[in-house]
Amino acid sequence: MALLRVDAPLDLALTTARFRAFGVDLANVWHEGGLHRVVGGREMRIEAAPGGVDVEPLDAETEPVARKVLGLEFELEPFYAWAVGVPELAELPVRFHGFRPTLAPDPFEMLVGAITAQQVSLFAATAIRNRLIERFGERVGVAYAFPTRERVAATTEEELTALGFSRRKAEYMVGLARSDLDLHALAELPDEDVRARIVALRGLGEWTADWFLARHLARPRAWPAGDLVLRKAVRALFGDVDVRAAGARFDPFQNLTAHYLLAQYL
Repeated sequence: MALLRVDAPLDLALTTARFRAFGVDLANVWHEGGLHRVVGGREMRIEAAPGGVDVEPLDAETEPVARKVLGLEFELEPFYAWAVGVPELAELPVRFHGFRPTLAPDPFEMLVGAITAQQVSLFAATAIRNRLIERFGERVGVAYAFPTRERVAATTEEELTALGFSRRKAEYMVGLARSDLDLHALAELPDEDVRARIVALRGLGEWTADWFLARHLARPRAWPAGDLVLRKAVRALFGDVDVRAAGARFDPFQNLTAHYLLAQYL
């Protein structure tokens, strides 16, 4: 295996906990002490190592995916220094030192995951998403490649409802897959424009747009105020506040703050 050096805090077990917390994630499989994911038809394995992580294979195709999955776009040290001055948050960087929010490497995968998780528990969402992956993805080693946009565009709503999706969610997914929206081009737009493009699609609202900004684009000020667990966490600290407005308290670290608050519930 080859070393991907990380000159900053990284706790691999904490970082990848969400891939195990709600059941096995077939696209991101934790197996025998390492994280497995399919990249370009090959199985990639990531293990903890002194000075970073060992990645096999490590090359120009897998390295950007590994960096994305491990949340290496986030700068933790400035966030930790800032959090010291916020009494309600100061304990979290100590408790979860080295935790990095994982990011979805592919924008279509991110949005499908968000649609799947709408108005159901994350345990149910993981189970339904896994059925989608098994049905339309390709297994390589212990993990599956996430179904491509083209493959989902070729499905029918009936095929998706047979997997456990509601009729409306099946409509949303097929509509997303067949839309003309260039999902990769969204990375070049400011936050508000990204949000506007996403909510223009049927079935995709502010909650989905906020999580896209947070968990795919890693935008520092992304603040998924509509998330029920985040609402619970914020109100436990600050009382009965307007959660969206409360995001201003955490500027410019809204995204990391949200993830560190949510880490308490994994």
